[in-house]
This record gives sequence, C-alpha cells and structure tokens, in this order.
Amino acid sequence: MASLTLSEVAAGAGVSPATVRRWRRAGLIPLADGVWTPAAAAHVRMVARMRERGHSLAEIRRAAESGQFAPAFIEELLPSGTPSYDVRAAAAATGLEEETIERITTALGVGGLRAGELTAGDVEMLRYYSALLGAGMPLEAILQLARVYGQAFAQIADAEVRLVHIHVHEPLMREGVPALQIAEQMEGMAAATLPLAAPIMDYLHGLYLRHFIEEDLIGHMEGEVRREGPELGRMRVALAFADLAGYTRLTEERGEQAAVRAVERFVEAVQRTLPVGARIIKHLGDGVMIVAADPVALCGWAVDFLEQIPAGVPPPRIGVHCGEVLYRDGDYFGRDVNQVARVVARAGPGEVLVTGAVVDAARGSTGIRFHPLGPVGLKGFAQPTELFRASMPEG
Repeated sequence: MASLTLSEVAAGAGVSPATVRRWRRAGLIPLADGVWTPAAAAHVRMVARMRERGHSLAEIRRAAESGQFAPAFIEELLPSGTPSYDVRAAAAATGLEEETIERITTALGVGGLRAGELTAGDVEMLRYYSALLGAGMPLEAILQLARVYGQAFAQIADAEVRLVHIHVHEPLMREGVPALQIAEQMEGMAAATLPLAAPIMDYLHGLYLRHFIEEDLIGHMEGEVRREGPELGRMRVALAFADLAGYTRLTEERGEQAAVRAVERFVEAVQRTLPVGARIIKHLGDGVMIVAADPVALCGWAVDFLEQIPAGVPPPRIGVHCGEVLYRDGDYFGRDVNQVARVVARAGPGEVLVTGAVVDAARGSTGIRFHPLGPVGLKGFAQPTELFRASMPEG
C-alpha cells in the first residue's frame, strides 16, 4: 500500500502530528516497519473519533487488546480515496453546476461535500448523474432517486455491519479469541463476502425493476392519466396498516427478545402471503404499511390472513383503505395515509376494519362480508369516517 507522511495522517484525522506521535508511543497505533499506510491512517482517524466521544486512551487501548477495535482492514478492503477535487473542479469535470453537485451529494446523504474533499470516485459518481440529466431525466426526479438510494444503501450497510457484529465479532470476543486473530478472521470474512454483494444487489435490482415496470404498464391500462388537476406524483392506491396487537404487554410478560421474535414472525408471514401487486412499503416498529393496486385483493388478503393465525399467537389488527396519495422519495404521503393509520388504531385484536371506499370497490364481490359500524370519529379528522368490519362469508 502507498505510504503517507505523518502530516498527511494527522490532517486526515483532524489532529496535530504531535498528538499522533503521542498515540503511537502509547501503543494505540499499529505501525508495520514504521511506515504510515492508509490502513494506519484509518486507525488514527478511528482513535480521533473515539477521543471526540470522550473515551480515554486507556479505554481505547483495552478495546484494541480485546479485539473490539480493529479498523485497519477497512482501508485495505474499502479504500476511501484521496481528496483531489474541489467543487469547482468537479463541476468542470462533470458538466454539472456547483449547486447541483451540492444538491445531489446532500440527497445521497453524504452531506454536501466540502471544497477540496471530493475524490476521483466521487467525481466518477457525479458523471453518472450528469449522464442521467443529459438523457433527459428531470433534476427533481434525480434528487428523489438519490434520496431513495442513499437511504436504502445506508440501511443495507448498517444491517451488514450490525449482523456481522452480533453473530460473528461479539461471539469471538466472548470466547476470548486474541485481538490479532479476531482482526485476521474479520478481514478474511470481509474479503470473501464483499465481492458477493454487488452481484446479489444487481440481481435483486433487475428482478424488482422488471416487476415494477410490469406493474406500471398494467396501471396505465387500468387507470387514466390526468391531463389536468392534481400535481405530478399523485396516484390512487390501496393502503393497509397492520400491527401486532398487545405488543407492549407481550414485551412486559415475555421479554423483549420474545416480543421481537413475534414481530419478526408476523412480518415474515405478511411478506409470504401478500397478494400479487402488494408490498410492504415500510416497517413501523411492531407493524407494517402495505401498498397495493387492488383494494379488494388487499382486503381479501387481510381477512384470510387473520383466519390463518394459530391459536396462542398474538393476533394482529389490520386497517384497509383506498384513496389518493402523493409519492415522494419512495414513500407515500397524504390525508388518506393518515386516515388508514387512524383506522387500524380503532381495530381490535384479530379484527379487520375498512373504510367505505373499500366497500364501494368490493361491490359485487362474494368473497368478503362487511359489517357496518356506522360513522366513527378518527383523531385529527373533523368529519366522522364510515367504518366496516370485514370478515369471511358465513357458511
């Protein structure tokens, strides 16, 4: 690996060369053959972050000796690159305006990159966005997509790190495995698994992209594109909120681990049984928000889902509605989203409550029975909402 100067290492960590030398004398910085490599620089940056959080040198040393703190392999597998562009140079290299660069990097969640802190990799990424603009994609759509990418990949990376820590790193520390051996094992695992991530993500992206393109084409056939009226991004969908009734009580009676496992089984069951065209759009603690194209199919799923809950399992409650929503950044917003969230809050354990809009959509269907509950006041809504309890037909 390339060597760095002490001044470069210190500047990268935001500390003085004297501080780095002091940390080195204290045994906090591993240095092979006295050479400052990017891996050693990564270690210095991590020590600086630990110090900023108030950890003492003795605490950091103990963490390094126990294997809790071994960041050097990160730079070897995922080099951060050396900043070599400021925003003006990046704009010249990509054809993007400086303000556009700031907006894109902020949308991605990498924080409007400061002048002098863009690497060759950053600029290459910005060239892709310049190509998207050149192909005719509007900037507003690009920024929304960037926010979705940033949030999704942040969640993926967070899960990868936390799950490896829980299931690999922490057990090694509990077994008393020497720090150097832990570092070598973690590095070996990362080196073996990292190349697999890109093809898996590429496969899933293609799979889901095909699915949603087909759904969009079907939507064009079933709906009419409005030439006037509401703003772009507004669409009509079916919505459901489902959560695990009595989750707080379950936590108190059986403990957090048992409650979390119950939620995991519940979410897995929802994912496994959802009708075609329906998907979980987000997780909400002990529940999920579901979006679908067909309100009748979604309502039928909800009723059938509750019928299949085994005895002794905490029963979920489900609210179903259909209406217009505003699509932004991979999520859905608006009055109708708020309404269905209030509907599920009025449902009891093992109950499916639906609005009049769902009943209207289901007229003529023989697969569901609706029991009118009358107008019900929902929190935050001035006018009462007509609610119905949905169930399987008798007989």
